[in-house]
Amino acid sequence: MTLIDSKDAVLASFAGVATDTGVAIDPAGVLSRLGVKLEDELAHWFPAAAVEDAARVYRVHYLRLAGPLTTRLPGAAEAIAAVRASGARAVVITAKHGQTARLSLEGVGLSADELITFVHGAQKGEVLKSLGAAAYVGDTPADMAAAVTAGARAVGVTTGTFTAADLVAAGATDVLSSLADFPALYQNL
Repeated sequence: MTLIDSKDAVLASFAGVATDTGVAIDPAGVLSRLGVKLEDELAHWFPAAAVEDAARVYRVHYLRLAGPLTTRLPGAAEAIAAVRASGARAVVITAKHGQTARLSLEGVGLSADELITFVHGAQKGEVLKSLGAAAYVGDTPADMAAAVTAGARAVGVTTGTFTAADLVAAGATDVLSSLADFPALYQNL
């Protein structure tokens, strides 16, 4: 479930990596792939042998910046409450590293019933299938494809960098402009 907006923290952390390493990183390129594993994104900017070191530099910046630059999406707390009120678990599946994912959620006052980290794309589909997920809320085409692969209802939210058309093309059954609309949708699943 997509609950936070960490875009500013991510971009500021990549800017920190660029400054510290002297490697130019285009923010537009990062935004176009937002949500991929950090190492996969860094591979666009660094040779394979330098990715691990660049990831360490990024995490130092992100740990410092995540708190002040991450925000809770409108309706996030209510979306979690709706899932829990139905007797289901609110699970967050993210490409983020475990420590940074927890920091991001805690920083905005949210908690998940389960936090599964360091997975992206098809891996998310495998996790969703193993959980028997009925629905998955995400803001990237990869999230929608993962839901479809798992046989879960693909609920897109246009709170990230992708449009409703992008999400529908990737398999979204529903597209919301805000998580504030999720409780009513979830109640009718």
